[in-house]
Amino acid sequence: MTPKKPTVLLLVVDAVGVATIEYLLDRHRRAVKLPNFSRLGLPRILDRRFAGRLGAERRRTLAMRLEQASASADSVIGHREMVGIVDPSTYELFPKGFYQEFILALEKRIGRKTIFNKMAGGMEAIELNADEHEQTGCPIVYASKCDPLIQIAMNEAVISVKEQHAIADAAFALAREMGIPITRAIARSYVRAPDGEIIRTANRHDAVLPLAGKTLVDILHGLCVWTVAVGKTSDLVNTTYHERIKLTNPAFLDPSLGLRFVHPKKKDTNPYNVQGTINALACAARLHRPRGTFVFSNLVDADSLYGHTRDVAGAVRSLEEVDRCLPLFEKNLRKGDLLVITADHGMQHREDYGYHNKEPLPLIVERVGFGADLGGLKPGPGKSLCEIGDLIAQAFGCEKEYRRNGGAGD
Repeated sequence: MTPKKPTVLLLVVDAVGVATIEYLLDRHRRAVKLPNFSRLGLPRILDRRFAGRLGAERRRTLAMRLEQASASADSVIGHREMVGIVDPSTYELFPKGFYQEFILALEKRIGRKTIFNKMAGGMEAIELNADEHEQTGCPIVYASKCDPLIQIAMNEAVISVKEQHAIADAAFALAREMGIPITRAIARSYVRAPDGEIIRTANRHDAVLPLAGKTLVDILHGLCVWTVAVGKTSDLVNTTYHERIKLTNPAFLDPSLGLRFVHPKKKDTNPYNVQGTINALACAARLHRPRGTFVFSNLVDADSLYGHTRDVAGAVRSLEEVDRCLPLFEKNLRKGDLLVITADHGMQHREDYGYHNKEPLPLIVERVGFGADLGGLKPGPGKSLCEIGDLIAQAFGCEKEYRRNGGAGD
């Protein structure tokens, strides 16, 4: 039998669960322009009163809701479940900061005192403490308001990037030793612009939970499917990829694509990850890939820029821009290739902050040249994000190995 050689794009629109989309549509008073999401079947997933606000759809795609089987709503947990790892553990937030014994042990291990140790948003923690950090060299330690992780902010002019990464690694190793239930330790690198503005850089580093088993990425990599991580996916599913793409310089954005920043200060990362995804798809079409290509891409702005800040208008603008880019991906796919769109968790807007939410998640799948039956690929009942990996494994003809390794069951 001739080996299957498709290109599959798994596109994760971060923090855009079904309830989140409905909330945004409910709170956003002007018309929302999502013609491509609508064309691909998004209205079928939404409550009727929201579906009516979107455009016409076509029924040549699979569109359904998925439940999450893992216990926690978190980017690490959601991305890993998509490729076969269900995590039954629960993790904690630290509203009063981290335990004093942990902080003292961390300071001893890294050879530096720390400051702050409170729960805060990322920029909030840095802005409150940047002057003291830059005067003393003490890293800014803070607990995330929505993720079970420790963040450590440092100016690159004060602490080298290499040492910053070592500090994050040390913090996570210590948390594991002391049984502190977190999923990550993040070194949040920043610099000061000439006007004093604080700018977080791409030198961020995530120390992450070890994987609890073999993922779809590992299986595909072993079968000589070219595996590509775009954006932060390789930090979350931290395994072996043939290629990791993290663009940060506007010079690498192709002007002919018309990619747009929607944030007034151009803090978006989505344009870079769209470009990185298109680069990966273009290479898949032109270069020799003996068993095809798997592109695992994350578009994070609806989470990091607009979700936690509860910026409904910003989140809608971001989603509309993702919608505008969908045809750019489709142009790089050929008959038999798959476009798979989903989310890793939802975002619940509360009075004080936007919190990650465990809610039904969208799954939209287009197989180029085929109808809603996807040319014989068989979706599961929607009880786990592992079913995403199962559909992709079917496209590459390795579903039996995926299921043997803990992915979606038969």
